Amino acid sequence: MDPLNAEDPVAIGPFRLLGRLGVGGMGRVYLARSAGGRAVAVKVVHPELAAQDEFRRRFAREVAALERVGGSGTAPVLGADTGAELPWVAVGYVPGPSLRAVVGDDHGPLPSASVRTLASGLARALTSIHAAGLVHRDLKPSNVLLTVDGPQIIDFGIARALDTVTDGGLTSTGAVVGSPGFMSPEQVRGEKVTPASDIFCLGSVLVYAATGHSPFGGSDSGVHATMFRIANDEPELTGLAPELTGLIRACLAKDPAARPSATELVETLQVTDPWLPAEVLARLGRHAARVLEAESASGIEAGDPTPATPLPPTAGSGPGSGSGPRSRRRGLAAAVGALVVVAAAGLAYVYGPLGGLGAGGDDGGQNGKGRGGSGTTGARPSGIVPAAFIGAWEGVLKGRADIPYETSRIEITQGAEGARTAVYTHVTGERLCMGRAAVLSATESELVLGEAEITASVPAQRCTPAARQTLRLRSTDVVEWSSGVAKTTFQRVPAGPAVVPATLVGGWTQSEDQITQPEADRYTYHLTITQGPVGAPLVRYEQSFPRTDKEGNTTSEDVRCVATAVVGGAGNLLVVGPEIRDPETWDPECAENGSGNFRIVRYQGKELLHLYGMTSDGEPAEFVRD
Repeated sequence: MDPLNAEDPVAIGPFRLLGRLGVGGMGRVYLARSAGGRAVAVKVVHPELAAQDEFRRRFAREVAALERVGGSGTAPVLGADTGAELPWVAVGYVPGPSLRAVVGDDHGPLPSASVRTLASGLARALTSIHAAGLVHRDLKPSNVLLTVDGPQIIDFGIARALDTVTDGGLTSTGAVVGSPGFMSPEQVRGEKVTPASDIFCLGSVLVYAATGHSPFGGSDSGVHATMFRIANDEPELTGLAPELTGLIRACLAKDPAARPSATELVETLQVTDPWLPAEVLARLGRHAARVLEAESASGIEAGDPTPATPLPPTAGSGPGSGSGPRSRRRGLAAAVGALVVVAAAGLAYVYGPLGGLGAGGDDGGQNGKGRGGSGTTGARPSGIVPAAFIGAWEGVLKGRADIPYETSRIEITQGAEGARTAVYTHVTGERLCMGRAAVLSATESELVLGEAEITASVPAQRCTPAARQTLRLRSTDVVEWSSGVAKTTFQRVPAGPAVVPATLVGGWTQSEDQITQPEADRYTYHLTITQGPVGAPLVRYEQSFPRTDKEGNTTSEDVRCVATAVVGGAGNLLVVGPEIRDPETWDPECAENGSGNFRIVRYQGKELLHLYGMTSDGEPAEFVRD
């Protein structure tokens, strides 16, 4: 690791830079620290690539896909700003040594049992990467880090974005996209690259792990000669243990269709525990000890209550911005294990009419300050919840984002173990349920909530307590939620006393085009949306229509129906629970509607409000602003 120099920024987004980890074909990589003390690797795109619009678009799509990976054996995405002058992405930093360093410098080839477990761990990581629509394209020993719990793949997926400014495996100048000695035949020929390409590269990595050399030679024997052998020759497997030969030959098949998939490898490979030789495990322990010593020497200790230095705004923190003078940093390894947990203090709590709890004061990345934003930190509040989880999260349990049938929201505030500081809201087509859940356990990447107690039910007494829930951090704005066999992704959303989008607030009247009955002027449908927190009855419905007699004929009397609805979600859509009748104005002919969701659409220059039910894909009720 090298210290920062005069051209480096002090911070990128919400991450404070500590040193340079390296420079690659796509950009520079920094070691950084989050406000909560987590070690982060931040990759910043080179200016010449950032200037190309198509590259930026592909980079943004790749980052979005990377956020969905989140499987074992890969570092989670913790933040990104693909719209910055120089786009960047931050992932969790893995402090273990690389496979290249262990095999090439310290220990030498690994035993067969370790190589099999290595293969299983890397295949498991590739399964997650491929499921997210990514191909690694640069799997090599230096991109595989070894930890006590298994291997970790780093630097994955980003190389795919380079294909928009290159032709297949080669750049316009004939330079290689990939690493000689650890490429697939498809990459060498400049052909279309699929997940099978990663399997070929995996085979080459396994040969290196078992023998200490690439099966096709390295760059020292000539790049073009190595590429020719990859495309045409059989691999050199001298020194490979017989029990590994079948596995590796299958991975190194020239025909992509003949190679096993990552899933097939996971299902067939046996693993051992501990998986690394004792000498390698000892090295990992010595590395951890050096980290702790560096922490102590620099005065950064786990649990240190001193708040982190406030970060400058993002606009002035990117590479190339004027960062002003700063001292040269020494002992940068201290940041690797720093476990300072810092969160904003002084949270204000807002209780809605139904007992819903909304967190105010701490933006936590909400209200337009999500990915790429920056903020300041205060004294650490007491409790075990990591700062990264604090805030509101929403997801769709059934249906999809634009057509939800069932949604859930969890709003998390700081609290001690066992304290009911997580408030959830669950909306189905027929009911809205709210409750409080206790925090059972917390790590930097996982939060476990216990069974909840019900605080509100619409209709009354229709809800049962939510079961144990687990949230796993995938990025600053994404968590993976699971409860029993149910699993989905939650997004960070606004919280506090004013979560309703301003474009929805106000009075709306049903469009005349939707009233087709005779005496149309006697049919009215008006609604009012007010500002407020989740858990409050912020929507009021008012309808009137002619009363009918026993034969179904209209009379001169009008029926008036007034109801309200509680807001249960305020992410991409405003989600509301079933209607609650107003007893003073409710008539037996009135019909109660179930849960629904609102969104704004624009048609022929007009702003329209659409109300969809959450029980079917029927046409929406359409309203125009009063």
